[in-house]
Amino acid sequence: MSEGKTSTVIQRLLENESAFRQFVRRRVGDEAVAEDILQQSFIRAIERSHSLNTEQSALAWFYQILRHTVTDYYRSRGAEARRNGALLQELTISGNHQEPPPDEIKATVCACLHGLLPSLHGNYAALIKRIDLDGESPAQVAKELKISRNNLTVRLHRARQSLRASLEGECGICSKHGCLNCACG
Repeated sequence: MSEGKTSTVIQRLLENESAFRQFVRRRVGDEAVAEDILQQSFIRAIERSHSLNTEQSALAWFYQILRHTVTDYYRSRGAEARRNGALLQELTISGNHQEPPPDEIKATVCACLHGLLPSLHGNYAALIKRIDLDGESPAQVAKELKISRNNLTVRLHRARQSLRASLEGECGICSKHGCLNCACG
């Protein structure tokens, strides 16, 4: 497709953006997710504009891209749920799914911990700070993040593993024994 036809198609798609957004929103129910899916679909459309045969079929062609992107979204959510479920099952079997009481954690906090928190991957630092250090209820945190309690448990476990690895790398052997007498600072 020529550059002129591509820009005409893009203009036509942008004219129908609100209808596309409504189409996606009805299928996913979340405004932010719908916006992400719409943006991903626009990117796919631009990348694949060469596959469009005629300008008249641009809307039907884009709706097909939207449907595929929504399907991909649900597939990835299903895969994430299966991974989280498998990890939770593994944690339950091993007995590592229980959260220690905040008082027990505070008694063993290494002085290096606060310096290492910002280096953790993703939102791990925020989870550890809110739940382990500030004592927020995991149920409340899960509700605010709009995730299931099981999903939060898995994320918190991964955050703690990441922090443990960082502490062991930074502090060495003293981190393995609770850091009660941390001398690594």
